[in-house]
Amino acid sequence: MTRKIRLGAFLPGGGQHVASWRHPDQPADGATSFEFHKQLAQTAERGLFDAYFLADNLAIGFGGAREGGNARVAGFEPVTLFSALAPFTKNLGFIATASTTYEEPYNTARKFASLDLISGGRAGWNVVTTTGDPTAQNFNRETQLPHAARYRRAAEHVEVVKKLWDSFEDDAFLRDKERGVFYDPEKLHESDHRGEHFQVRGPLNVSRSPQGHPVIVQAGQSDDGRGLAAATAEVIFTAHQHIGTAQEFYRDIKARARGLGRNPDHILVMPGVSPFVGRTLEEAREKYDRLTALIVEEDGVGLLNGLTGGTLDLRGYDLDGPLPPAPPTEGMKSRQALIRQIADENNFTIRQLYQWIASARGHYTIVGTPETIVDTLQEWFENEAADGFNILPPWLPTALDDFVDLVIPELQRRGLFRTEYEGTTLRENLGLPFPVNRWAGARAAVQAAE
Repeated sequence: MTRKIRLGAFLPGGGQHVASWRHPDQPADGATSFEFHKQLAQTAERGLFDAYFLADNLAIGFGGAREGGNARVAGFEPVTLFSALAPFTKNLGFIATASTTYEEPYNTARKFASLDLISGGRAGWNVVTTTGDPTAQNFNRETQLPHAARYRRAAEHVEVVKKLWDSFEDDAFLRDKERGVFYDPEKLHESDHRGEHFQVRGPLNVSRSPQGHPVIVQAGQSDDGRGLAAATAEVIFTAHQHIGTAQEFYRDIKARARGLGRNPDHILVMPGVSPFVGRTLEEAREKYDRLTALIVEEDGVGLLNGLTGGTLDLRGYDLDGPLPPAPPTEGMKSRQALIRQIADENNFTIRQLYQWIASARGHYTIVGTPETIVDTLQEWFENEAADGFNILPPWLPTALDDFVDLVIPELQRRGLFRTEYEGTTLRENLGLPFPVNRWAGARAAVQAAE
């Protein structure tokens, strides 16, 4: 099968851009409007996106903004939202974020297995190691766990969840009314996990779905994050400003996966892209300038305060001066480094920096026509920088409509993107293999050796 671009749609109801809620086209209550999320999901499916993706926060305000200008202060828990949206779609996948730092594996396994069944095999779990002291203080801690400790816990957390998802073999449920046999007890298995962070007996009380188990997604870019992704992820969301750094990341992940005995084709690398689409370049720039002009100064500074690690309060600095040095913290280390890189490479002032990252927080912002945007996506896709992209429309619903109505047809015209869904599960549409149940696989291996 000809390789195609895969597309995720990152669609928080409040919009991606820090000022998106102020745009005339954006519903001011979009973050907590179920009807608006339903509209977004149906538009994404009309555009043949692989999945609707949502990040999640466990504390008020992304990026430290607490001054009242940020629509991210309140929103839906994503698994709950996606369970409600699933019946209104047929093919669109749903990738929800859940924290390995503050959740127990059994709870994570159970809610994602439930979403997978409810959606008919269209669920994905975005594995994150949650950062920030404000979040820690919501979960019986004063400070966040150290970076390395978070990733050790995450690796074990994913291991336990995958064991739990294999509790029932695919054909365990007989449901034989005549004989009174509901399931085959030989095909139900305990996990019996005992490790550094977790002791979980199992089994999970949810069966496997039509896609075996949810797709595992991961977004870390630090060395620890890359190690976790190469070992466990099937889809990786990543942030890059240049094709060169994207290629380095892509090749490194594929090489690490190969070294671990995994097929690198079974790991899809999908950088984030925030597109401002215009029928002309002038129209695209006008859209960018209009949204930029709506940024509340305090909110832009708050965003930067968080993304630079939270230890530097930029409110006391000249916003038209350079970004001052900020010591690295135990938070999102790769994102802190990326923000510094953007500032230094472009010689941005503090104000120019928050204006540039306001739409995507370090992901690649493209301002252009459908043709020039697709030129960039095609270059990355064909030169070992991406297997697909996570699209971050700056404001909603208009920027999503622009992408679906203008960019998708150009991708299709060039033969880079599907014209219909390949299957009904998220795995089928992503081209990922069905995960063999570990117990059934072990039994088959023994039988083949006899």
